[in-house]
Amino acid sequence: MVYDIEINSAAHYPAADVIGLVEIAEDVGFGAYWKGESNSTDPLVLISAAASRTKTIKLGTAIYHIYGRSPVTLGIQSATLQDLSGGRLLLGLGVANKSIAGWHGGVFDRPLKRAREYIEIVRKVAAGERVEYEGEIYQTGKRFQLSWKPSHPKFPIYLAGLGPQMTRLVGKIADGVFINMATPAKIREIAARVREGAKEAGRDPNKVEIIAKCRVSLNPDRTLARSKLRQVLTFYNLADHYSDMLKGLGFEAEVNAIQDAFKQGGFKAAMGALTDAYMDRLPVIPGTSISEIKEKLKPFEEAGANRLVIPYVPVTEPVVKDARRFLQAWGKS
Repeated sequence: MVYDIEINSAAHYPAADVIGLVEIAEDVGFGAYWKGESNSTDPLVLISAAASRTKTIKLGTAIYHIYGRSPVTLGIQSATLQDLSGGRLLLGLGVANKSIAGWHGGVFDRPLKRAREYIEIVRKVAAGERVEYEGEIYQTGKRFQLSWKPSHPKFPIYLAGLGPQMTRLVGKIADGVFINMATPAKIREIAARVREGAKEAGRDPNKVEIIAKCRVSLNPDRTLARSKLRQVLTFYNLADHYSDMLKGLGFEAEVNAIQDAFKQGGFKAAMGALTDAYMDRLPVIPGTSISEIKEKLKPFEEAGANRLVIPYVPVTEPVVKDARRFLQAWGKS
């Protein structure tokens, strides 16, 4: 099992301070630093800065959505980051949702076709090949090719997925699946579908990575440790796709209660409707010690995850100091 860190969740980390945290993460043995994208700080900007101050830790996007930039642009950025970092990029991509597509003037449609074409172009561009792609959705025009020969032309591309069609597609075209907000039981189900997709495409199913997230807070006061996690979980219980997935896992009554509270009293009321008992059945750990956190991460490994990404959710201010305490405690454990 490889443990990775995400410094992104439920708090604004000042960009200039993040890099020092990544240096600590490298020192205490985390395998990779991941950064997500929505309306927060930019992943590639931050991992580029981290690349200049670290030597071995992998650097990942979890996830970059495909509407924010053309596949040619991302291919150029990926090749550049690979050269800058000595080949440490882990590129996580996702098709996002209607809201994020709209932010960038896009239309959320044909997600399977979009993902397939986008990944094909990114791979070709970043490898330094001549690209004249004519797809149903993406076209690159004539005679595009990088002006230099990339030093590290190959890198893994992961695709975020939850539903049956997308997760089977992962097995066919990607190096692994990136799973967010899934219980161990759901991870096991997704891993099986991914491997089925790999077999259908004639690929070795054991070579497709299963990457899962489990959010963590650390504080001696468990009530405090729960506080920010409750905020994160409330968002997911209200969000499209994730709320449907949670209902499908048997939490329909809990999700409905939270959504009803939101309609009547807003986000604060919705948070109040998310009980401790429900939280303890979801992929979050309000820990009081590192040993407790590591013990509660074991079911995710047993479910088939090869890499486990830990988005650290700070509960006290300043958030950078809180995150530093977590990283240092992890290193001592």
